[in-house]
Amino acid sequence: MSNARVGSRGLGFERPLVTVDVVIFTVIEEKLHVLLVRRPDGEQEPFPGRWALPGGFVDVQQDASLLACAERKLLAKTGVATPYLEQLGSWGDAKRDPRGWSSTHAYFSLIPRPDTVTDGPLATEWVTCEPAMRRRLAFDHNTILGAAIDRLRSKVEYTSLPAFLLAEPFSLPQLQRVYEIVLDRTLDKSAFRKRMLDAAYLEETGMVTGDHGRPAMGYRLREREHATVFPRTFRSGE
Repeated sequence: MSNARVGSRGLGFERPLVTVDVVIFTVIEEKLHVLLVRRPDGEQEPFPGRWALPGGFVDVQQDASLLACAERKLLAKTGVATPYLEQLGSWGDAKRDPRGWSSTHAYFSLIPRPDTVTDGPLATEWVTCEPAMRRRLAFDHNTILGAAIDRLRSKVEYTSLPAFLLAEPFSLPQLQRVYEIVLDRTLDKSAFRKRMLDAAYLEETGMVTGDHGRPAMGYRLREREHATVFPRTFRSGE
């Protein structure tokens, strides 16, 4: 055990680096975007200058859980207390980080488009998902981003997730358009409207200005703790 570091609690083995990364999605100009940060330059930095997902090390003094760490990272980067945050998965091995054995616990978040991204020491950029995937991201973040896109698109087929990408109140045509953006295909208007209203997860807020300046009924989520699950997918019949 001569090479092992002994921690404050007397652990006689080396502990891995533990981080949390957050895939933050929003819709900008009718396209699904993800937030990327540019890593610092410097010889001592892993992947200097490379674009990456927002994240960082778990702070045992601040973070009571992995979720708390993810919420902290999201708030620090966007100024948004997320309406939706879901654990995506965990990745870890001896090679993903040149500083040593590393594991990361990834989450994905859905937020309405923020007016700004919180200023910080690292440059940030909203990037549409397909170009983001074509970039050579730091660590294994291409794999994590790909998994998040697949998870989101599969769950959109049978849940109310796209509603978390909209600022409230919103109209049903606006909600349908966000579904179509994420799914990358059109949906039948009357069937979509029936699906949304039958699920009873929306409540009316009064008239709002809809598409083309026309008045439309506004809606908001009845509860924001979780997404509503529909009895069948869109693919089984719009």
